[in-house]
Amino acid sequence: MSTDAVARGRRVLAQEAEALRVVEASLGQPFADAVALLAACRGRVIVAGVGKSGLVARKMAATFTSTGTPAMFLHPVESVHGDLGIVGAHDVAILISKSGESEELLGLIEALARLGVPMIAMTSVPTSRLARHANVTLDLMVREEACPHDLAPTTSTTVTMALGDALAVALLQAKGFRAEDFARFHPGGALGRRLLTRVRDVMEASALPVLAPGATMREAVVLLAARRGLAIVTEHGRVSGVVTAGDLTRLLDKHQDVLSLSVTDVMTTSPQLAEEHELGSAVVHRMETRGIMAMPVVDASRQLVGVVHLHDLMRAGAA
Repeated sequence: MSTDAVARGRRVLAQEAEALRVVEASLGQPFADAVALLAACRGRVIVAGVGKSGLVARKMAATFTSTGTPAMFLHPVESVHGDLGIVGAHDVAILISKSGESEELLGLIEALARLGVPMIAMTSVPTSRLARHANVTLDLMVREEACPHDLAPTTSTTVTMALGDALAVALLQAKGFRAEDFARFHPGGALGRRLLTRVRDVMEASALPVLAPGATMREAVVLLAARRGLAIVTEHGRVSGVVTAGDLTRLLDKHQDVLSLSVTDVMTTSPQLAEEHELGSAVVHRMETRGIMAMPVVDASRQLVGVVHLHDLMRAGAA
C-alpha cells in the first residue's frame, strides 16, 4: 500500500473535517431563521440543485421526508419545462449552489418569486445573485475544494450534506417528531421492527413467577430454576421487589442456611420495571446498561402484567 495514497487520503479527510468545524462555529441566526421558516411551512419543502449539488439535494429531500417534513427534489432545468407544477404557494424552497451563480438555478428563482415561495439559499458566496434573492442564506464557508485542482465538488458537498442533516434534525426536534413517528415511515426491515416492537408484543403474560411477601428463599429457588432466573414479589398485584439468580449466587457466599431466609430479606426493593407500551428498543438499552436479563412489566396503574426477557426482545428485533 502506497504511503503517499494514505497521506493524500488523510489530507482530504482533514480538510473536510476542518471545513465542518468552520461552518459549525459560524452557525448563527440565519440557521435559526431557516429552521423557523421550514417549521412554518404548510406545504412541501422543494429542494433544488444542479450536478453534485443536485445529488445532495435529493438526499436532503429524502431525509426531510423520512423525518416528518414532506419534501421533493426539483431539477432546475426540468422545472422550467413543466415540473414547476409541483410547486405550491405554501411551499418553501431550498436552493443549493456553491457559487450561487448557477444559471439553471437562477432561472428557477424568478418562477419561485412569482409564486411567492420563500427561498433558503445554501451557497459559499453570500454576495451571489442566489443569496441576494433568498429570504435566508446559509453560508457553506467553503472557499476551496479538497480536489487538488479545486474543481471536483468534494468539501462543498460534504458540508452541504451535513448542514442539510443539521436542518432536518433541528426541524424534527422543533416539530416534536418522535421515534414512534419515525417508525410509521419505516415499517419495513430491521429498522421497522426495532422501532415498532413494544414490550407487550414480546412479554410473557401468563404463569408469572410471582411470590407472596411471606415466601421463603426455598420457594424462590424453585421458581428461579423453573422461570429463567427471576422471581417477583408482589402485594395486591403490585411489584414489591425481585429476586434474581444473581442475588442467590451472592447470597450463597454470605449465608449457610439460605433456604430459610424470607424473600423480603433478600429481594431488591426498587427494581427496574418496564411498561407494557414502551418501545422494546428502549428497554433493551436499559437492560444492557444495567446488566439485567429480565424485568417485570407493569401497566399504567403499576400492576404487574408480565415479564420481559432481554433475549426475547433481541430475537424480536428490538435491539
